Amino acid sequence: MARPQWAAVITPSQKEGGCKSAGAACKLISMPELPDIAAYISALETRIVAQRIERVRLASPFLLRTAQPPIKDVEGRAVRELRRIGKRIAIGVEGDLWLVLHLMIAGRLHWKAPKAKLAGRHSLAAFDFPSGSLVLTEAGTKHRASLYVLTGEEGLRSVDPGGIEIFTSDLSAFRDALTAENRTLKRALTDPRILSGIGNAYSDEILHAAQLSPITLTRKLEPHEWERLFTATRHILEVWVERLRAEAETAFPEKVTAFRKDMAVHGRYGQPCLRCGEKIQRIRYADNETNYCARCQTGGKVLADRGLSRLLGSDWPRTLEELEALKRR
Repeated sequence: MARPQWAAVITPSQKEGGCKSAGAACKLISMPELPDIAAYISALETRIVAQRIERVRLASPFLLRTAQPPIKDVEGRAVRELRRIGKRIAIGVEGDLWLVLHLMIAGRLHWKAPKAKLAGRHSLAAFDFPSGSLVLTEAGTKHRASLYVLTGEEGLRSVDPGGIEIFTSDLSAFRDALTAENRTLKRALTDPRILSGIGNAYSDEILHAAQLSPITLTRKLEPHEWERLFTATRHILEVWVERLRAEAETAFPEKVTAFRKDMAVHGRYGQPCLRCGEKIQRIRYADNETNYCARCQTGGKVLADRGLSRLLGSDWPRTLEELEALKRR
């Protein structure tokens, strides 16, 4: 099968960009997404499957969101399997009990020496195994990460947002899911009730690969655009899952980040597009940033940034040419 034309945007030789050169984007932290969770699970499978949980230590009482079954019930039980549920990691142990971790934005996992100390205010929990301790940390002051202890498949369904799995869905199911409501492509791709595991970073990469605007409404897409979007979604996630899993085979993924040097657009605001050379643009909103190429994705139109467009009003540049003219003033 011929390689898609847009597949060339991911290249190992690309110079490191991302957060270091993205200016204000450096302050943005994105939630671990499908490829990151897949890498965590791959790394954990070789370390904890068939191992008994000796002890669970909680440094923060706010982390645990369930009272029954008690957290102590998982101690002494062996891990049977691991699953991904959206952006959550589910650890199944003997007795059909499940530990479900949602890392949210700033939660990260670390593999430490056995009985590693929970040092510092960022350390929230440790899961002790004979061969080492799985430590959960969360940066920042707003602790949003969560831990659930659940029973059986019904318990797991209670925390599943319900989005379809891209690798087990066909084009028809994909289109039906995204057109159930008339949403922008960016919102639809990142809604966990629609698609499982996709967030801010990889939605940017998918839309750039498919050469589609993040603000295009789902019910406005033509059949050939649906095919492009479906193919791009599967391809981008496949590439990054394989890459991050390969990295996890050599070392535990300690530096999970949404800003990776081989990304085409995400975190590359102001840098040249790898396809056409135009500078990557952005839309800032709340704590998120959408990155896109105006030449490749929006027909040269510069999308309104909520803060700046409100400030500039009618002076907001509508095209790349107007943007360059504004910069020269």
